[in-house]
Amino acid sequence: MDITLSSCFIAVDDHDKALTFYRDALGLEVRNDVGFEGMRWVTVGAPSQPDVNIVLEPPLADPNASPEDRQVMAELMAKGLLRGVIFGTDDCDATFERVSAAGGEVLQEPMNQPYGVRDCAFRDPSGNMLRFTQPLKK
Repeated sequence: MDITLSSCFIAVDDHDKALTFYRDALGLEVRNDVGFEGMRWVTVGAPSQPDVNIVLEPPLADPNASPEDRQVMAELMAKGLLRGVIFGTDDCDATFERVSAAGGEVLQEPMNQPYGVRDCAFRDPSGNMLRFTQPLKK
């Protein structure tokens, strides 16, 4: 039996801003853009990984959710507590420069970590933390 990652989900509160960030700043390709019952899902992914999708979804993808639940999700999103994603890169410093130049909110500049990677971190337009890691050469 072979199990592989197919899709992961990131909650966003503004799909147009998220799309600009993930497509233009990160260089991911848009694979799908679907609307249903007043909600929207945009699928993006790295050209080098055609079988792995990142779905940018509404923070509460349930048309029957209560106003209270929607408020809680909005508050969690505003604090950046809903999702985090770690991307691999072959050049952490170049990735940092590209995302910084595109206006990414810097959380951590590139630095070597004691667990064997060089990494940096940003927030996307919805407040989600994104880390970019490069294995350190031995």
